[in-house]
Amino acid sequence: MTPIRFSRFAAVLAALTLTLALGFAGPAEAQNRTPFTVQDLVSLRSFSLQDVTSDGRWAVGTVGSREDRWDTDHRRQGDPTYVAPSVVEVMLLDTDSGAMRPILEGKVQARGLTWSPDGRTLAFFLLRDGIPSLHLWEREPERLREIEPRTAMPISTGSSILWLPDGSGLVIEFRAEDWHARASGLFRELTEGPIIVLDGSDDFLAWDALRNLGALTIPARVDLPGGAVTPLASDEGDHSALSLVGNGTGVAAVRRYPLKTVYTAQGGAEFDLAVLPLEGGDPDILREQGESRPSVTWNEEGTRFAWAARGDVFLAAPGAERDSIDLTSAWRAAQVDAGADTTGLRFSAQQFSPDGSQLLLQSTRGWWLQDVSGGDPTLIFPFEADEELRPQRSVTAWSPDGRSLYATTAERNRWERGLLRLAIETGQIDTLVLDSGLYSGWRLLGDSGDRFLYQHSDGDLPNEWYIADSGFMETRQLTEMNPWIHERTLTRSELVTYRDVDGKEQHGILYYPVNYEEGQRYPLVAEVYETFFNNGFNANMNMFANAGWFGFRPSVTLEEGFPGEGWLKGVTSGINALIDRGLVDPDRLGVQGGSYGGYATALLVTQTSRFASAINISGKVNMVSFYGDSPRLGVRNITAPERGQDRLGCSLWECRQKYLEHSAIMDADRITTPLMLITGELDHNVPARQSMEMFYAMRRLGKEVVWVNYANGGHSPPNTMSETEDYWARILGWHSRWFNAAGEEESVAATADGAGGN
Repeated sequence: MTPIRFSRFAAVLAALTLTLALGFAGPAEAQNRTPFTVQDLVSLRSFSLQDVTSDGRWAVGTVGSREDRWDTDHRRQGDPTYVAPSVVEVMLLDTDSGAMRPILEGKVQARGLTWSPDGRTLAFFLLRDGIPSLHLWEREPERLREIEPRTAMPISTGSSILWLPDGSGLVIEFRAEDWHARASGLFRELTEGPIIVLDGSDDFLAWDALRNLGALTIPARVDLPGGAVTPLASDEGDHSALSLVGNGTGVAAVRRYPLKTVYTAQGGAEFDLAVLPLEGGDPDILREQGESRPSVTWNEEGTRFAWAARGDVFLAAPGAERDSIDLTSAWRAAQVDAGADTTGLRFSAQQFSPDGSQLLLQSTRGWWLQDVSGGDPTLIFPFEADEELRPQRSVTAWSPDGRSLYATTAERNRWERGLLRLAIETGQIDTLVLDSGLYSGWRLLGDSGDRFLYQHSDGDLPNEWYIADSGFMETRQLTEMNPWIHERTLTRSELVTYRDVDGKEQHGILYYPVNYEEGQRYPLVAEVYETFFNNGFNANMNMFANAGWFGFRPSVTLEEGFPGEGWLKGVTSGINALIDRGLVDPDRLGVQGGSYGGYATALLVTQTSRFASAINISGKVNMVSFYGDSPRLGVRNITAPERGQDRLGCSLWECRQKYLEHSAIMDADRITTPLMLITGELDHNVPARQSMEMFYAMRRLGKEVVWVNYANGGHSPPNTMSETEDYWARILGWHSRWFNAAGEEESVAATADGAGGN
């Protein structure tokens, strides 16, 4: 068969022709709609909730789409002075009426939207050319004004906003006056030279030192409306997890102290927990400096905090009464003495009750209540014994009257998701909502907790925001961000259960072609990564479905030390199950993935010839050359194979053979599947030179290979609308080309068989 030459024009033409031809085919309901296109993909709008007033009436959020994030300068990755473009509309949502409107003109780069305690004033930052300025928007009467802090220190681009309880001021984070010059200077040294020297005796890798510099801030109180500034720290430091405590008299902060660059799971930095007084002065050290990052839970007033250590829960208060109380160890010891089964009796501290008198604890056995004054913990919600089959549950709210807990629930083997209410005194469990839909973003509103604000999708459409009474007797949709989407041909999803080669039950998500007719077999494109379960609107799958193909997201089990086997065992088994159902054409199978999924794709096609086409998007192919590459990520590419996602479990010198076995380029001679490589030249996560290696290897071996490198692209290669159109034209065109070639070969073979039989 004569090879098909593939140009950009041919790719675009093939993809557009395929989409138009197949998007209208099939059932009548699909013919009355228009295909889902690349333009639809980039213009999908979503409402991101930022904050809600204390009475639950007014929500503020941002509305944006993919096309609002074009033109990122990937050359600046790792530059702490750079803020990538991302413009949004700032929207006010009335949860009573559902009315939504913008409160600022046009699209802006806004961050930190936070309501005042009385719900009348919104504080936020506006960024212009990457420089943040502090603004207040008053709801009644409507007024926008800029607050100019009276200091030479610039505001940190990553600053949070904390309102003082009486609304008289804010706590935000600043940079030291010379920080910008130091940070930009170090970035230029590392990227422009002209001479760059890295010394192995330095405590930090140079890019780690730059990250450490980028984390330094000075928290400060800003009085309103005048803008007077009171620094809460005498010098810049790495502050995180800021929260008002002590009834608004101080700010709790976890402080990090970098020591050196390390390659082990722990070490390299120490931490403490301190309260910074709002009036300035010496901090109150709540947890002394040590290797473990403090993780504590505060009561509503910030007058007590709890934490877990070695399976027990402790309680303390800032200030002079800081001596900690051990709440659980005596009870746990008594259980041991009594000969009870203590398996699963290691506690974590979840949250305080609204009045602060009780703590919710969790163990693998269930949820417990612990009185803060002492006594034994009480099991109020026992979990099922089988951890693998029990539903996934998480407490999302405690009713203001303290009588009920609300918890999300999701089954592990079917799409059944929703919200439960647990009556603490009686133990009664009410199922408020439970169905195949997707729910997220739960917020219990108002002082009485009589309403829920939440996101919902049927599993195939984009999320929208809804409101319901606390008993879910009445629900109402508040937003409709993309009304036009109901006029598009969209896929429908199905949860697929199958067994991999080892007999382990796996789940995958199957997305149907928009022109699907029962009894026919269709091409399939598998998008691989690790484990998939929940559905939800998926733009990629809608592109495949509108091309007339199945999309499939199969799950795999990745064994440490031998992860490369997992995709062959899991992906092919899932596809076989679909072939056995008569859904999929076994001769027209495609596979692709991005990042780790691209790496999986490359490994998979070295082990099987099942696929007609394959695409590796920003995935590595050589574990040896990748080890220690991407300097802007610090030690990430070393720690990932040793103890992270790559799961090799050892260093290059401890098990060099594993690195070779998990490098697709070493088995490039075994690849029979046509492979497309897509990269961004400015990708600092997985450098484009990884794909360059594979391209030249396959070309040397006489294999079918195409390398598409977007000169201004990053880890997600397209960076403009035209590049995104080109990107999807190439993906659809590549699979289409080889699906068609497989169909031609099948037709020729069938003709030959028929001729031989006559």
